[in-house]
Amino acid sequence: MKDQRPIVILIFIFLVSIVLLIRLFMIQVVDDSFMKRAESNAIQRIVDHPYRGLVYDRNGKLLVFNNPIFDVMVVPKEFKVGDTTRFCELFKISKEQLIESYTAARNYSSVKPSTLIKQISTKDFARIQDFLVDYPGLFIMTRSVRSYPNSTAGHALGYIGEINAGQLERDTLKYYSQGDYVGLSGMERYYENELRGRKGVKYKMVNVRGIDKGPFKDGEYDTASIAGKNITSTIDMDLQMYGEMLMAGKTGSVVAIEPGSGEILAMISAPFYDPNVLTGADFSKNYRVLNNDPSKPLFNRPIMATYPPGSIFKIVQSLIALQEGILFPETTFACNKSLVACHNHPNPVNLFGAIRNSCNPYYHQAFRQIINQEVSSNTFKDTEIGLNSWREKVLKFGLGGSLGLDMIGEKGGDIPSSRYYDRVYGEGRWKYSTIYSLSIGQGEMLVTPLQMANLAAIFANKGYYYTPHLIKEVDGDPTLIPGKYQIKNDVGIDAKHFDLIQDAMAEALYGTANRAVMKDLVIAGKTGTAQNPHGEDHSVFIAFAPKDNPKIAIAVYVENAGWGGRAAASTASLMIEKYLRGDISRPALQDYVLAGNFIY
Repeated sequence: MKDQRPIVILIFIFLVSIVLLIRLFMIQVVDDSFMKRAESNAIQRIVDHPYRGLVYDRNGKLLVFNNPIFDVMVVPKEFKVGDTTRFCELFKISKEQLIESYTAARNYSSVKPSTLIKQISTKDFARIQDFLVDYPGLFIMTRSVRSYPNSTAGHALGYIGEINAGQLERDTLKYYSQGDYVGLSGMERYYENELRGRKGVKYKMVNVRGIDKGPFKDGEYDTASIAGKNITSTIDMDLQMYGEMLMAGKTGSVVAIEPGSGEILAMISAPFYDPNVLTGADFSKNYRVLNNDPSKPLFNRPIMATYPPGSIFKIVQSLIALQEGILFPETTFACNKSLVACHNHPNPVNLFGAIRNSCNPYYHQAFRQIINQEVSSNTFKDTEIGLNSWREKVLKFGLGGSLGLDMIGEKGGDIPSSRYYDRVYGEGRWKYSTIYSLSIGQGEMLVTPLQMANLAAIFANKGYYYTPHLIKEVDGDPTLIPGKYQIKNDVGIDAKHFDLIQDAMAEALYGTANRAVMKDLVIAGKTGTAQNPHGEDHSVFIAFAPKDNPKIAIAVYVENAGWGGRAAASTASLMIEKYLRGDISRPALQDYVLAGNFIY
């Protein structure tokens, strides 16, 4: 066995030599890529970022498009700069910024490209492009930023920005890299996968001076980027812009929905902002300014703000009581102001009159009958059972939880249950007198403006709704939108009960919102004045029109504007006219809304 060891060693050396010779032959003769790499010093891998999909309004008008920008990329190992002062002047960057960016790039990788200077404009790129050859290790990567031709619908459309560390960690598919841009809010975030497209990759040869020597292996390994899909939004740009004009200088929201589809026609959060300021190199600076603004222009009120619904909730109470056989059209109660405050109107009133005149004592008494039905001999237990049963019926109206809008951050409001009052007052220690404020949409009940608009759509549709949404088509195909937006949601109320409700809502305008009345167009609506312990009450109004063939349902909420028949009803009426007729025939009403003097 000992005598065979030298032979084994020789065989091993021989085999290793053969492998090395074959490898050397492949490198020097068969595959010339290594020779080219040695001659030219580097192969650069360039990511080809796709253009994001465009966004259009429901009528084909462009809402969002792309503008090219340029990032200066650096390969730290190859980067050389002689005159630092000249470099900083040329590229409009401070010495401190240069050192910081270069250090970060080198810490990431000395041989992989990193961003040295972000988002150079087209104008600045034209100025510097001829000087890039003087700086080895630099090259340009083309990207795009969003641009908004009409500076509208910022909250609905959203914005894009550089991906953060947390988002990179959640990217299980490893699609994104440091420095990529992603949707951060609105439709840009929700439909990121559709809008982002697919990256491509190009490999190119560069010499020691960084000069492009052409594609590696004639582009054999290159892949082309694929642009993102275009999206058609449900937004009506003209209506959106008109609503923003009416809400300028105010705080609140407007949401308009097409009842027959759930498509959102307008979504206005006031105060609003120009979405163009959240693009380009000044994104971070402008975001800080907006984020620190005490008026909170980044706060998306239609889906994030929650308020007591006020008197508009009386319609929901009426429908539940009609369905349960607790109220009938002829049911009459006295307007007993010792129960709860009310304004002057004919007394007593039946159900039609209660809706028309928004009678608080009527609903105080009606709600007591809904809640306390004597299903238990224990008064406290009876109230608990009644409240929980009532709550289940209210939830079917899309209240007490998020509706499922195609936008991240939607709040659900709150419809209190017995568990809530048990926590606050103790189990068995509360009864109807504790919760009666719910009868008129006050107390612990909270809804969002989006939910209010959805209520208007339910009243228009006589008992059902489609989940509100902002997407109409993807690449021209309406079948590509999420299926949940094509499902009819029934609220559990027979259609016959809505006839009285719609008639009373049409008459209600003459009782509490005569400013909203339009000639030759019947609007069905309901005012609300939501109590505000911090100042003037909030003005609330919901409506749909035309009454007999509804095309638009709307909710308007104007904070600190007082009575609902003034600010909110006037704004809603103008929005309805704009959408259905295309122009405004009541300039005096428009001037009244624009002036904003609603309290006086």
